[in-house]
Amino acid sequence: MSIRRGFIVFVFATALSGCVSKSIPTYTGPEVTRIVLDKNERELTLLHNDQVLRSYDVELGFAPEGHKQFEGDGRTPEGRYYIDRRNPNSAFYLSIGLSYPNAQDRAFARARGRSPGGDIFIHGTPASVMFRNDWTAGCIAVSNAEMREIYSMVNLRTPIDIYP
Repeated sequence: MSIRRGFIVFVFATALSGCVSKSIPTYTGPEVTRIVLDKNERELTLLHNDQVLRSYDVELGFAPEGHKQFEGDGRTPEGRYYIDRRNPNSAFYLSIGLSYPNAQDRAFARARGRSPGGDIFIHGTPASVMFRNDWTAGCIAVSNAEMREIYSMVNLRTPIDIYP
């Protein structure tokens, strides 16, 4: 009986810890009107018009130089995209999705008989890769604490400009 009780307490505690660790703060500041990623500087900036609200150090795809062209190339896209989805149950803590690939990305890849890939997100970082550089498959990674903040601040349809 005590083993069963211990198991129940363990399951309950585990469930509660998951709830607490992903608690999203309420953001009441100025609207994020644009996101800018400088790939060379590894810096993601949230802006309200021209006012910098927050900046974050990021990790990119495992082959970050150049624009993402094909599935599996390890590159992070460049150009203008939009936040088009939110995932509170991401395998990478929390995530917000980019509208990659756009029509131009799909046409480029299709003309070469390849897939452009997809599922490009800004997301958190699992402990297993915490101190690695540029480890994603093309996504933009920040710490989990930073991802909670970003998730609370950024709305759908927010533009993101990604520069080399």
